[in-house]
Amino acid sequence: MAVDPSQIPVQAAPFEFELPNFTDCLFGLGPVTIVAIGSSTTAGEGGIVAYPYRLEALFRKNHARPMIDVINRGVGGEEAPAEFARFDQDVLPENPSLVIWQVGTNSVWQSPDQKPPSRADTIQAIRDGVNKLRGVGGIDVILMDPQYTPAMLTPAKEKAAREMIAEIAGLAADMKVNLFRRFELMEGWHTVERIPLDRMVDPGDPDRLHDSDWATQKVTETLYGLITASVARTRAAHVTTLVRP
Repeated sequence: MAVDPSQIPVQAAPFEFELPNFTDCLFGLGPVTIVAIGSSTTAGEGGIVAYPYRLEALFRKNHARPMIDVINRGVGGEEAPAEFARFDQDVLPENPSLVIWQVGTNSVWQSPDQKPPSRADTIQAIRDGVNKLRGVGGIDVILMDPQYTPAMLTPAKEKAAREMIAEIAGLAADMKVNLFRRFELMEGWHTVERIPLDRMVDPGDPDRLHDSDWATQKVTETLYGLITASVARTRAAHVTTLVRP
């Protein structure tokens, strides 16, 4: 099949909604805190440096003031219900202006003997979590959906993975919350840019589930770009409102 060169490099879908809380803090005087919560993508796995540390490095490189901290609250193997249960302990005390919540992978990937939450329970926990974050000072939220890796693409898992991704997207649209469409982005790398799956998967992971160093860096750079683009739009809209007669 011929590749359409206009689709290369593959671009992530932009965020649909503003990030007002984070933008205000970013252009204020005090420190700025982002909390990243999720499972092994967030916590880190094997020898791969996880995306929250890379994201903090990008923000600190490009935004000298105020100080920006990205606090890693990932726990490998968890899913949205267990993560939501940790909000009062691991998220809210940090007083974040932005929470990045990586969800959906373990509900699909884990075997029945691990007793993963159902898709319905996972989606309900995400909904409850977004409502809680918004109810505490209007914290901005970015959801991150699952990774496009071989473990999520087996005949036993792919249908459930795509159904989970569709449910997360539907919730994000319904609740007007930004969604980082990681699965779609990585699928584009593979099917459009012809990036081999072996380059996208951690070579030390026998489960073929986790992102490689290359993919993690690309995901982080893309996420950073989406956030900064949303901040620019948010700030421009705010300035326009202030100067409107």
